[in-house]
Amino acid sequence: MKENVIKDKSYQFALKIIRFYKHLTENKKEYTIAKQILRSGTSIGAMVEEANQAESKADFIHKLSIANKEANETHYWLRLLHDSEISDIQHLPLQNDCEEIIRLLTAIIKSTKFNLKK
Repeated sequence: MKENVIKDKSYQFALKIIRFYKHLTENKKEYTIAKQILRSGTSIGAMVEEANQAESKADFIHKLSIANKEANETHYWLRLLHDSEISDIQHLPLQNDCEEIIRLLTAIIKSTKFNLKK
């Protein structure tokens, strides 16, 4: 089920984001963008967890929509870090993971909306 996949992927992504945050702050002394990535990147999984306890289908969609917004924000920060060359670490795996999460969230939201209309 996609809900279990997104739950696992968003949790693993949050762990990678935490390690990336540590790299940015300890090795690059980059704090501002690092905090933004930490906040938005770990928020995705938290909102997915909240969605699993939603009070209704509409609440479920709302919480996953917030997770999707956080994923898109995280993707923005990763692109910005890459293009500004602040970090020499390869961002592509994190960007790919983030894009996959966005695709999964979008698919779950669309299918839930479709089933809601039935």
